[in-house]
Amino acid sequence: MAPLQWNWIESMGMQDDKAFFVALGHKVAQLRKEHGLTQQVLAEQLGIAQQTLAHYEGARLRVAASMLPQLAQIFSIPVDELIGQSTKTARNKRGPTPKWQQQIEQIATLPRAKQQVVMQMLDGLLAGEVH
Repeated sequence: MAPLQWNWIESMGMQDDKAFFVALGHKVAQLRKEHGLTQQVLAEQLGIAQQTLAHYEGARLRVAASMLPQLAQIFSIPVDELIGQSTKTARNKRGPTPKWQQQIEQIATLPRAKQQVVMQMLDGLLAGEVH
């Protein structure tokens, strides 16, 4: 009886995986269209073939985890939003993420030295020192 139970558990996990990659593929296609990108253009930005992207969008292939940050950056959204794991703040608000918030999230991905340069510029601007 244990092998039957194990197979059932494995099949449930596979169903969850399949649902995840179907949803991810739909999200990538939706975001690509919202940003006015063709499959060819997005595939070139990702360094993959257009056919591979089409397979990702149709969930015939699984998007590599290493590609998620690059996709999120292209679409100017956090990875958790790309994979459908909205934060509490995102769930409570309506509409797209404001541009300034997207920029802050992008700044957070920069190397520490570049983050400090951006913070100095902002501090100067907010203090009225930058013209």
